[in-house]
Amino acid sequence: MEDNKKDYSDFFKPSSDEQNRDREEENKQDRPSYYYSYGPYKSSPQEEHPQEHSASSYSSAEPVEVTAPRPLRPYPYAQEPAANQQPAGSRNWQVNEPKKRSSAKGMFAAFMAGALVVSSLMFASDRMNLFSGGSTGATSGSPVAAATSNGTGSSSGSGNVAAAYDITRPGSVSTIVQQSSPAVVKIESYVTSKRSSSSLYNDPFFRYFFGDQQEQQPKAGTKQQSGMGTGFIFEKSGYIITNQHVIEGAEEIQVTVEGYEKPFTAKLLGNSFDLDLAVLKIEPLTENGTTKDFSILPIGDSSSMQIGDWVVAIGNPYGFEHTVTVGVLSAKEREISIQETSGTRNYKHLLQTDASINPGNSGGPLLNMNGEVVGINTAVNAEAQGIGFAIPTSTISEVIDSLKNNVEIPKEPIPFIGATLANVADLDAQSVKELQLDKAEGAYVQDVVIGTPAFKSGLKKYDVVTSMDGSPITNSSDMVSKIQAKKVGDKISFGIIRDGKAMTIEITLADKNEYLKQQQQQQQQQQR
Repeated sequence: MEDNKKDYSDFFKPSSDEQNRDREEENKQDRPSYYYSYGPYKSSPQEEHPQEHSASSYSSAEPVEVTAPRPLRPYPYAQEPAANQQPAGSRNWQVNEPKKRSSAKGMFAAFMAGALVVSSLMFASDRMNLFSGGSTGATSGSPVAAATSNGTGSSSGSGNVAAAYDITRPGSVSTIVQQSSPAVVKIESYVTSKRSSSSLYNDPFFRYFFGDQQEQQPKAGTKQQSGMGTGFIFEKSGYIITNQHVIEGAEEIQVTVEGYEKPFTAKLLGNSFDLDLAVLKIEPLTENGTTKDFSILPIGDSSSMQIGDWVVAIGNPYGFEHTVTVGVLSAKEREISIQETSGTRNYKHLLQTDASINPGNSGGPLLNMNGEVVGINTAVNAEAQGIGFAIPTSTISEVIDSLKNNVEIPKEPIPFIGATLANVADLDAQSVKELQLDKAEGAYVQDVVIGTPAFKSGLKKYDVVTSMDGSPITNSSDMVSKIQAKKVGDKISFGIIRDGKAMTIEITLADKNEYLKQQQQQQQQQQR
């Protein structure tokens, strides 16, 4: 019996392999514990002495309470239920098997669903004119679809169509650039340096202090670049249009055309200072007896452009050739004046755009989304961002033939009286008192030019103009704007105060351009 008990206890005694594993686990617990740390953070305050770490060192730690796991809900399909018994845990679950339907009813339901989807798509496409040639379709020859015929971006059928077309517009810019770039040219003007050699440059003392300036100045008789801008070819035989200020005073004009290794020497055919336009001519090359025509840009109608229409500008700003900028037409019929050494340019009917325009863009094309030229980039407001101006093609079309044939373009008449004016309000109290005025309003005459309508009518210096045709004059700007609103040849009645007395003078307006032309002719005769 004892042998049986012994044998029975031996049966539950662990084997030698299990005893070996228990000893290894005890040895591992006696080994020190090591921890990793990241940066300044440490896992234990005793990290500096890892050899002291052992299983016994953590025996005094507080016991950790372990929450017993919640019993899992038995899966309802874990075992096969009896025929008449509901599976455990499945009393709240119901599986509804679909009733079997006949094949004819299913086919009929599928057919009706398909017909409903197709009819809905057809109705939507008809409302949005997706497949018809309505007003919201693509225009002929246009790389993009125009929202409406007038370019306002609205549709007669649905007001939500314009947004889709606006998304596609920017993608067409690359097409416009690829088609237009071969006709956009770089223009460089050169003059001959006229620096005369002076004995001062040979003086060692002078060269010691100003030697750097001597090296930077070009030698007399060498070519020096005086200007750089852009232009575009509008006829395949080599006619180019650009701004007059790009080639003003140039002795030699070189034109770089895309696809040609060497620049062309251009001939100036005609130009207009007032309109700031010039036409150049370059000769096409002949290869194997065949003349190679140039690429051209079509000239569009700027009057058809609407505020907010997309525009593209191509030019050579700061020497960066064929730079492309995109914007919108910001305004039309702008008027600006630019004072230069050779005179004042009075621009009228300009297009305003927020497409970036910088020095070097002058003379370059402003294109619509059809790739047509609607303006020539001319000026930019240096004190603002996104305010550039272009000469509209409506102005260019009227004078382009005259520029090609070097025919003088008649200047637009400018009504004037020939007097220099100032504001009475800008005078001090003592001056107003000496002019014997009741109030500091009006425009007083600073000077009268000999031979002008004001001189002939008897207007004198220090006269104060208070009215014009019965309308009061508050300052000099008010008087000038009212004169410019009149026409050459109009007779105007001015109310003035002279020596404290009110009087009336009638002046017939003359053309300022004709007066200046006569003055130049007289000067030329005197020089002869």
